[in-house]
Amino acid sequence: MENGTTIPRPTEAELELLQILWQKEPATVRDIYDALNEEKVSGYTTVLKLLQIMTTKGLVVRDEAARAHVYRAAFSQDTMQSRLLSDLSNRLFAGSAAQLALHALSMAPASDDELAEIRALLERRSSALSTQQIGNANKSSQKDRP
Repeated sequence: MENGTTIPRPTEAELELLQILWQKEPATVRDIYDALNEEKVSGYTTVLKLLQIMTTKGLVVRDEAARAHVYRAAFSQDTMQSRLLSDLSNRLFAGSAAQLALHALSMAPASDDELAEIRALLERRSSALSTQQIGNANKSSQKDRP
């Protein structure tokens, strides 16, 4: 369901259930309810109703083959994170991913491992841009030739 489909924006409560599904999927209502109640108290029927709403919205997929319905997230965690961050970037930072990242990094210190990941990403991005610029320069010089 991830291929080009518009991803609905989940509420905070729906995101909590998606976090559980991404860890445990597939999962029954009972599985999700039990995992949620390790963190905070919630009612079984509340979890069931949220999953029904999420099914209607297209956030989860329900398998009704077994007696207990089994749920899966309709979108991967990475896809959902990308969609929500893109939306946040567009709404608060005029579409600037750099401003979003700078703001996030200024709010809380990053660990050494996280900083190493950021440096590696920047190096890969820099290498990709350099390769792209060289390719564009070659194409441009070939056009100038008679």
